[in-house]
Amino acid sequence: MPLSLKQIRYFIATADAGQVSQAAIEVNVSQSAITAAVKQLEEDLGVTLFRRHNSGVSLTAEGTRFLQHARNIMAAVNSAENAPLTEEKAITGTVKVGVSYTVAGYFLPRHYARFKRSFPRVKVDIYELPRNAIEGGLKDGSLDLAVMLVSNMADRNHLAYETLFRSRRRLWLPVEHPLLQAEVITLEDVMPLPYIMLTVDEASKTAQRYWQPTGLKPNIVFNTSSVEAVRSMVADGIGVTILSDMVYRAWSLEGQRIELRNIAADIPTMDVGLAWNRKRVQSDATKTLHEFFSLSFGGASG
Repeated sequence: MPLSLKQIRYFIATADAGQVSQAAIEVNVSQSAITAAVKQLEEDLGVTLFRRHNSGVSLTAEGTRFLQHARNIMAAVNSAENAPLTEEKAITGTVKVGVSYTVAGYFLPRHYARFKRSFPRVKVDIYELPRNAIEGGLKDGSLDLAVMLVSNMADRNHLAYETLFRSRRRLWLPVEHPLLQAEVITLEDVMPLPYIMLTVDEASKTAQRYWQPTGLKPNIVFNTSSVEAVRSMVADGIGVTILSDMVYRAWSLEGQRIELRNIAADIPTMDVGLAWNRKRVQSDATKTLHEFFSLSFGGASG
């Protein structure tokens, strides 16, 4: 059977939520509808997309690869629905966009490419900057818009934001790690293990937000700004880490497997979104880029 957009939409919701029940809430359907759609999708593709656990689901290697295709499919549909179809409707202008490191590496490229295909007359100048520089640029007008981790945004008085999607944080483990057999994993289980701490995009500060309230501390053996270093070290069994699904890949650069598990703890999601100056009027080109992202993800403003 040909794949349906409903199957793909429900699959993405389940992958993002990590739980069928939460996915059902987000797309406003029953759990049975999600389960049936994903099961049919797996049968149509001839692969298993999710591992089922007591605490939820996690993507298999095949599921991780298909997720990228699924996002591209939905993005293409949104682009077709919203792209100008006549020359008279084409927008021109320049948009200065600030992006954070994680967004630049793991989110922006494919969406930027789609936008350029849809709006070739809009020039987008992209600047990779730390969070505080992005916020400063939006306030002083040197940036028109930002695509950033809005969950890290500090100035919510002068800046408005819109969440595009939320990426769940989960535990990364090497193959054959003892915790892979556990039905429930807590921060108490993770605390004594060697821990690889990512520092880029304030990841270590974010980690403190969910470790500190528990009175626990991770056993950090290495701090690094490189996601690929974290990936290789976890795959090699040097340590474990807690990072978002957006930067997760099932394999290290050396071709070693990395497993993913949910944690029974109040761990915030990593939220990717748009940010802009509340008091500045957006140009037509900036509005076009803003609406392109907003319509593609159905974001919620703040």
